[in-house]
Amino acid sequence: MNNEAGRPSYGAGREALMSAVMRIVATKGLRGVTYRAVAAEAGVNHNLISHHFGSIETLLNATMELAVERAIKDTELALFADFDERYVDALIASVSAEPEVHLFQFEMLLEARRHPELRDSSRRLYENYVSSVHDGLRRRGVEADDDLCSAVFAALDGLMLQFLTIGDPVRIRAAVKRVGQLLASAVDHSQDAPGYKVPSQADLA
Repeated sequence: MNNEAGRPSYGAGREALMSAVMRIVATKGLRGVTYRAVAAEAGVNHNLISHHFGSIETLLNATMELAVERAIKDTELALFADFDERYVDALIASVSAEPEVHLFQFEMLLEARRHPELRDSSRRLYENYVSSVHDGLRRRGVEADDDLCSAVFAALDGLMLQFLTIGDPVRIRAAVKRVGQLLASAVDHSQDAPGYKVPSQADLA
């Protein structure tokens, strides 16, 4: 929604700047992120960056949070625990439609090694993704440990990096499906173990 002067509203202006950062990083890397470049890509005055975020560092961290939020929503990560092909299709479609969202995250993770100030947002990225895997499994009545959920996300993360760099959607799709099958097998094995009890609704609340 625009204000009376035809400029984006506060929330829309913030998101426009963050979306611009993702597109720039996807094509030029983080070195391409400057006040003027972001403003030009977003179609706004560069002073708005200082107004909304105060600094490029704050803008990058906020963009990381938005990118993770979008990726989890668009790829329907929680569906992965259903062990069917809906998630595989949603993941491939999402990454194909908005590669900049995912490329931005990979670039930020690499930069965090060189810039300690970016490490907190990188840590939260992994925590949010692993938490989504936990949530999906919990919705199915499965309590998986952190190691399993981290391993599942690491496999998906690596496959998406391959998809973004070398393509080959048929092979990647088959591999993602295979990860789901391995997870289903691990879950079945844990549920067959002595002492396993199906969680009640109260346990899942």
